[in-house]
Amino acid sequence: MIRAMIQSDLERVTQLEKELFSLPWGFEDFKHELEDNEFAHYYVLLENECIVGYCGFWTLYEQAQITTIGVTKEAQGKGYASQLMELIEEISSKLGCETCSLEVRVSNIPAQKLYEKYGYITINIRKSYYSDNHEDAFLMMKAIGGFDESNYTSN
Repeated sequence: MIRAMIQSDLERVTQLEKELFSLPWGFEDFKHELEDNEFAHYYVLLENECIVGYCGFWTLYEQAQITTIGVTKEAQGKGYASQLMELIEEISSKLGCETCSLEVRVSNIPAQKLYEKYGYITINIRKSYYSDNHEDAFLMMKAIGGFDESNYTSN
């Protein structure tokens, strides 16, 4: 089951962040996203009522930007990351987004393969993007639709 992230989820989510990422977001980062960022959308994926995955993205006009996606090491390989990717694209498209983008470490081949599976392509390299080791990031993007011609009239 996937549902919207709520503040009571943040202890578990920040615990997972520390397990999964070398530059984890903290409790206050997620709290800010939930309470103060009107462009933010965050979700958790539950298995047996326990959070095993989560994702977040921003919607800015016609663009969606994936900010995070994570699945516990024990739950990887069960298709949960795919479910989260599909959710992000579905919601973003319904909100009128035409593209979805993300940054991924150049060394994170498994994540790149997931994104490529969903049609994301590398469009740029962000040099020294990650502050922990100055590793580069690939900027990946995908067209997701969202443009509804019926909302526009020609002159």
